[in-house]
Amino acid sequence: MVMARGRLRIYLGAAPGVGKTYSMLAEGQRRRSRGTDVVIGVVEPHGRRLTAAMAEGLEVVPRRTCDYREARFTEMHLDAVLARHPQVALVDELAHTNVPGCRNAKRWQDVEELLDAGIDVVTTLNIQHLESLNDVVRQITGVPQQETLPDSVARAAEQVELVDMTPEALRRRMVHGNVYPPDRIEAALTHYFRPGNLTALRELALLWLADRVEEGLQQYRAEHGIGTGWETRERILVALSGGPEGETLIRRAARVAERTRGAHLLAVHVLPCDGLAERNYVALAAQRALVESLGGRYCQIVGSDVARAVIEFARAENTTQIVLGTSRRAWPMSALSGEGVGARVTRLSGPIDVHIVTHEHAAGPPKLRLPRADGRAGVRRHLAGAALAVLTLAGLTLAGLHGRYTLSSILLCYLLAVVAVAATAGFSLAMATALAGALCAGYLFAPPPPSMGVTGAADLVALIAFVTVAILVSWAIDTTGRQARRAARASAEANALSALAGAAWGRPNVAAQLEQTRQLFGLRAVSLLYRQPGGGSGQRWQVLASAGDRPPEQPGEADTSVSAGPALTLAGRGRVLSDSDQRVLVACAAHIAIGRERQQLAAHAADADQRIVADRTQTVALLATQRELRAPLQQLQETLARLAAPESSGAEQRHELAAVGQASLARLAAVITDLHHLGQARAGALDIHLRPVELDAILPAVLDDLGPGGHDIVVDAPEDLPDVIADANLLTRAVTTLAANALERSPNGTPATMTVTAQPEHLTITIVDHGGRRPVPAVAGRPAAGATGETIDLDPARSLPVCTARALIEAIGGAAQCRATPGGGLTVTATLPRTARP
Repeated sequence: MVMARGRLRIYLGAAPGVGKTYSMLAEGQRRRSRGTDVVIGVVEPHGRRLTAAMAEGLEVVPRRTCDYREARFTEMHLDAVLARHPQVALVDELAHTNVPGCRNAKRWQDVEELLDAGIDVVTTLNIQHLESLNDVVRQITGVPQQETLPDSVARAAEQVELVDMTPEALRRRMVHGNVYPPDRIEAALTHYFRPGNLTALRELALLWLADRVEEGLQQYRAEHGIGTGWETRERILVALSGGPEGETLIRRAARVAERTRGAHLLAVHVLPCDGLAERNYVALAAQRALVESLGGRYCQIVGSDVARAVIEFARAENTTQIVLGTSRRAWPMSALSGEGVGARVTRLSGPIDVHIVTHEHAAGPPKLRLPRADGRAGVRRHLAGAALAVLTLAGLTLAGLHGRYTLSSILLCYLLAVVAVAATAGFSLAMATALAGALCAGYLFAPPPPSMGVTGAADLVALIAFVTVAILVSWAIDTTGRQARRAARASAEANALSALAGAAWGRPNVAAQLEQTRQLFGLRAVSLLYRQPGGGSGQRWQVLASAGDRPPEQPGEADTSVSAGPALTLAGRGRVLSDSDQRVLVACAAHIAIGRERQQLAAHAADADQRIVADRTQTVALLATQRELRAPLQQLQETLARLAAPESSGAEQRHELAAVGQASLARLAAVITDLHHLGQARAGALDIHLRPVELDAILPAVLDDLGPGGHDIVVDAPEDLPDVIADANLLTRAVTTLAANALERSPNGTPATMTVTAQPEHLTITIVDHGGRRPVPAVAGRPAAGATGETIDLDPARSLPVCTARALIEAIGGAAQCRATPGGGLTVTATLPRTARP
């Protein structure tokens, strides 16, 4: 009898501390309560009290002790668990590496033996331990993962349950000591457990689990014969022909996928059934690598009809969008060959959206490049002109012979051919065409044919006039063409330099400037090289930026190079430039150098601004702390000095000094509490519970927290106040802090005020004081600190209580603004979102 294999259940988490082990133990307790035989193979509570409490009552299989390198470790006793043979085994940390000397190197291999023995296993796993995500996790966190798990092991699990927690909640758990011991909290919060890292890891876990759900959905659709697409998520399919436009299409499809959360990228190439058509397998391999590097999947299918094969594959993969490239064939060829692949895919797509993407290899006008500086026609134009001359002369001659044209008629036709050749290839070829036309006309069309003689003066004059007019017209057309090409050259130079100058003085992008230069001069690659300082005979060059394929890494590898400034060289590969092109290239290099310099200056300025802001924030925080601590410390010192003096022997005087000392200690405690709350708010570690809060209940609580002096503040609030969206405890703490600060700053006779105003979308609480400095009580007959005119509050808006209250209000989704009160003092306005109107 073959024993049935056990079932694997995985609790997946984005990071340590989200509660995977706790959930595993809770599942074990649930199954034990139903009568299932459950044991703990291995659990790592890491000193977490709640996790250890959840394990109480579950049978624990004693661990195995292993000695390695003069140290003692404990691992799961695999043989003991197999001998015990429970129905369910709880095994923590599936990706754990066993101590050398154990039977298996990895814990997941131990789990495989348990499953083969028919034991169900419930285990835990962090997303960063999956082998396929190792590089991504290292890029996000900067920490390479030494313990990894093959994806096939996790995908083979019957159940994978995500244990999710927001980054803010996990960081609060860290601050409260529920994840790591106190000596590791600060390092963890500032390194691995940064909000950005946790958000990225959480997204990885959600996407990986979504892929598992997608696999189940596809299996369900296949089992039930469902062919129509279900748009549960966006799937972008790019069809590749193997042509050079493939990389452009892949990147375009990847950008479409990036704009939609959870979108999946697919690429497909259709092989013909006969296998006779040639394929650029090198380009296809490069495009496949690009698709996989962008997180997509590459597939090859076989089909006789490319369009129908693409549509069938798209429907099988539940695709929602298809990306195709425009045809590379010119219009006459595409018109003769009939409906193309793009048109057929669009016609057959049905509910699937089809994107037709243009690219540089599509049929169309050639790219504009810098014209010749001398205005002469190039080699291609000369060849085209020669072909035009031969074809037109031959065609007109045959037509003339067939139609029995007169000499004058054929000369007029030849004149049209000369004009066309002059406009195409210039004066020299047009003059040769005119002479050839005159010879043909005199030989074939002058009477009596086919003699070379000219019988009449009229025919001779006609031939001479034809050659003269042809030469003059050709010269005029050639001169006009050269001037037009020179003007086009000057315009192209001006446009190119203007574009580079605008890029250099706007938002400089050196890579974009190099690409523009490469296209302008028709080069394959362009590099901006930096000559590194150093001794030795050879010069060392560094590529600062490049564009094109295989850019040169030093001037010796380039076909042309110009100086772009001190220690900078602009090098190009592809063709040798003329002197006039070199002159323009020098100007382009100067603009590129200016753009790079501005780019560096902008980066340095941004870095300097960040440092200035950070230094200013730190300085303000230190000044505020010093300002808050100075007065109570001075009072406490003076109180202690008075208590130590011989004249303070009376009970009444000692009682008065003790009261002052207690007040100073209370003030110090309040400052420390404010610092603690400010640190929690800035670290994102506050325990926030947003819900509708009645402000009618908040204001009495604030007055009670202020104590006996709290009723000195004047409160102006309407009777029927709307609810606000806030955390009741944090809002009470913030308003109490602001009110206490206003009471302490307000002079006698001018009380502080608190005004509540309801707006359509929000509610404002305005606290106003009219004080210029904070009064400090005298100590047992001695003058108070600051009584001689010393100003204690340098900037009341940056005092510690105000900063703390603002941080608390912003943490619960509100906003706080400070401004000077007319006549002296500080006005703080807190804005809170209100609940929706019924």
